[in-house]
Amino acid sequence: MPARRTETRSATRTRTPNAALLALLGALDPADWSRPTVCPGWDVHDVVAHLLNDYLRRLSGSRDGHPGAVFTNDETLPSYVNRTNGEFVTAARQLSPRVLTELLGHLGPQLDALWAAQRLDAPAALSVSWAAPPGEDVPAWLDIAREYTEHWVHQQQIRDAVGRPGADGPDLLGPVVDAFLRGLPYALRDRGGPDGTSVRFDVTGPAGGTWTAVRSVGRWALATGAAADRAAARDTARVAMDQDVLWRLATRGITPEEARRRSELSGDAGLTEAATSLLAIVA
Repeated sequence: MPARRTETRSATRTRTPNAALLALLGALDPADWSRPTVCPGWDVHDVVAHLLNDYLRRLSGSRDGHPGAVFTNDETLPSYVNRTNGEFVTAARQLSPRVLTELLGHLGPQLDALWAAQRLDAPAALSVSWAAPPGEDVPAWLDIAREYTEHWVHQQQIRDAVGRPGADGPDLLGPVVDAFLRGLPYALRDRGGPDGTSVRFDVTGPAGGTWTAVRSVGRWALATGAAADRAAARDTARVAMDQDVLWRLATRGITPEEARRRSELSGDAGLTEAATSLLAIVA
């Protein structure tokens, strides 16, 4: 049997997820491409094709102004996303792994250039449904962060499927964790409480940290600096969760119930339940 190809240690530690993805794909054996993933009905080849669809869609829409596929009558956003993703993945089954990899390698730098040219504090062209109510503007950096998380998560789903750990150091996973916790105030949106009510969310592991949501003037927001320090002294509720559990929860690779079993919860049970229902995908 031919020797199993491996990624180099430096490749898995690269600071760009696209480079880590290409190193991973280049190390896969032919049989790896047909291994099932956590995405229902999709094997590794399909998940890679979905990533290619993401690259093509954002370059076409955000760079070139192409409107893309249109909604059908009464189609919701989740059903639209599922339909268009499925259509592309089905068509891409005609493409070889080599073609998919080469296309990702060609388009990745173009996508990086698109993000680098963005004014990060400008309003985003697209909403981030899991971090803000419909119609509320979000900054461009959050839209870019959302795309980053999707690319990273799909890479990890491939790694899980083929048994190849990596790309989970703080340089690559840290931005994912931070982006996902931007959805904490939205996860708490239906929970009331007096001003000053707070929820502390500790993510353990090298890519972790602490995020605190505080209720003020009838709404939740992440606290920073001195406000976060004051809230930490009198947390109403607290969640401590491992970084691996967090990203799987936020993308529903595991259920909220499983995430709670694998975490430490204290304080107001209603608030910890809402916090651990955090969702960072369109669903």
